Amino acid sequence: MTLYHGSYCQVKKPDLNRCAPYKDFGQGFYLTTSLEQAHAFARTSLRKAIATGILKSDMRTAYVTAFTIDEETMTTLDIHRFATTDAEWLRCVVAHRRKGALPRVVDAYAHYDVIIGKIANDATNAVITAYMAGLYGPLESDEATRLCIGMLLPERLTGQACFRTKRAIAALTYKHTEEIWT
Repeated sequence: MTLYHGSYCQVKKPDLNRCAPYKDFGQGFYLTTSLEQAHAFARTSLRKAIATGILKSDMRTAYVTAFTIDEETMTTLDIHRFATTDAEWLRCVVAHRRKGALPRVVDAYAHYDVIIGKIANDATNAVITAYMAGLYGPLESDEATRLCIGMLLPERLTGQACFRTKRAIAALTYKHTEEIWT
């Protein structure tokens, strides 16, 4: 299986210490099976790095790195797969994005090497932020959760895999890096 990572820099050997916390499934190295999604994320990552001063404003190159992992190796990892974009998925995303929001949920997923599910990307950020702020009703209420998931248009979301442990990272094999000109 080939997985892709889009970034403003080349990543041949992932380092969990450099991965940002408070992402959809927690701190980890995020990959997708969608080359198109990786290209989009590489461009977004470059724009954010320029906006925050990490890179100079004249930078025009982002990167998509391909990794492989074989199915047999995947069976040795503790993996949670969200089959759908449902209330459980939304609670997991909220718990990991907002420090202290749902600590019991963070604890429930802490032991997984890899979490796989739909990506709550920048296009969905406003909806999830409004949900976390209670604009649709109390956090975790059935009505607020149903409204939020419906507004996310889950059928349009692509998939992602968060490799959260050193053991999971060690299972990845670097394949190649492609430069993306923006």
